[in-house]
Amino acid sequence: MKINLGPVTRIEGHLNVRTTVENGKIVDARCMGEMFRGFEVILQGRDPLDAQQITQRICGVCPYAHGIASSYAQEKAYNLQVPANGRIMHNLIQGANHLYDYLLHFYQLSALDFVDVTAILNYTGYDADLVKIKAWVQSELASGKMFPAAPFLPRLNGDFIKNNDLNIGALKHYVEAMEIQKKANRAAAVFGGRFPHSTAIFPGGCSQEARIDLIVTYQALIAEVREFVQSKYIPDIVAVAENYPRYWEIGGSKGGFLSYGLLPLSSEPESKRLLASGVLYEESCSPVNFDLITQDIGYAKYSSPSGLKVAESYLTPDPHKTDAYTWTKAPRYNGNVLEVGPAARVLVDYRQKENKTVKKLVDNFLDKFAIRIQNLNSVLGRHLSRAINALVIADFLLEESERLNPGDKTICDINIPESGEGYGATEASRGGLLHYIKIENRKIANYECVVPTTWNASPRDDRGIPGAMESALIGTQVADGEDQIEAVRIIHSFDPCIACSVH
Repeated sequence: MKINLGPVTRIEGHLNVRTTVENGKIVDARCMGEMFRGFEVILQGRDPLDAQQITQRICGVCPYAHGIASSYAQEKAYNLQVPANGRIMHNLIQGANHLYDYLLHFYQLSALDFVDVTAILNYTGYDADLVKIKAWVQSELASGKMFPAAPFLPRLNGDFIKNNDLNIGALKHYVEAMEIQKKANRAAAVFGGRFPHSTAIFPGGCSQEARIDLIVTYQALIAEVREFVQSKYIPDIVAVAENYPRYWEIGGSKGGFLSYGLLPLSSEPESKRLLASGVLYEESCSPVNFDLITQDIGYAKYSSPSGLKVAESYLTPDPHKTDAYTWTKAPRYNGNVLEVGPAARVLVDYRQKENKTVKKLVDNFLDKFAIRIQNLNSVLGRHLSRAINALVIADFLLEESERLNPGDKTICDINIPESGEGYGATEASRGGLLHYIKIENRKIANYECVVPTTWNASPRDDRGIPGAMESALIGTQVADGEDQIEAVRIIHSFDPCIACSVH
């Protein structure tokens, strides 16, 4: 039986996932990015300094990551020496964006896979937000509509949390999280100029000043976000894990893990980062080599050559290509399937013992849930890894903001060379993000982005091997072959952004 789960809701972009179910098990899965955008084509021939602005328009959720990855690539191409304040501001902007995105992902995009919204019908208290939610759900259920309005209804058939107090508490936090997300976005905009699509991010730093009043404002906002992470977000993740322990064994991808590292600790070109970079494959971790990244297009809707390295890649759209089922390419590392994202960041860093706080948090959670490190490759592992990322990043941002020197330069002088090239790698909240720029005659001759969901939602490669999300779905038992809430929980755990993947 073939089932189209699309359009998959509570994600960014247009995704269909076609599964084949036999005897209650998914035996095949195809992730279908259903649009073409062509940002690399748009950039060709333009002024290089357009790049960090245009690429931010790839995504409205993680624009800062694209702006910073583009800036890193241009810094290499221009051979810039970035002032300390400039690098710190990049970190402060990007870190705040991560905090916003983790909360958005859990509460607005994923929690409703587990929370029973109809529990609100039993609520007898006076909290204004919960009273409004109760009235809305009652109205929608009484309307007799075949498809009640979003966001809480309709819902899939499934095994939702039975504890009314947990369900009602999660719905209360659903509303509170939106206010906290605003604070994270305001913090990012303090130095980024605005959210989304920062006007202050440039190669070589930031155009905003390092002022005391801005630092204090930023710290106050991040402190509030940090408090919510510790007092609400972490306990809610724990509650889901305690109610669904089998999801430590469900949704594991069949490959390795890649992280480019997140938040440089200095302005040196090869600086260590708060979370380490590396490729984790078959229990060994090695440094990232961009030359080993290729992109297959055997099942993607392009007719340009397959298996090209990043610096050699270009686009030739072919919407009617035989056997192709997606506009997403299939990145591979030395021919291997890799997962990127929060679990990859934690696993790579844990393996290298780079960040003592990460190791301590991971070990504590492993003990709490009586699981092994391998269980982070799962639905619950991805959710827990986001929470670990959030704790580490929030503490770091408060420390990092203290390192700004008011009055010092925040951006260096930029002189675009006649020719040059460079890679810029960072971690968006969804995973490893790589930009490449080639300049000729002071114009962009070639530009290439390899983004997180291109890795995770990749189609089969030229050898027919499925990507991370497809492989995580295959082999999953489903109770309802039509709704497949188990499959939806796996998909949501990756937090796919199809606008990014089909950029």
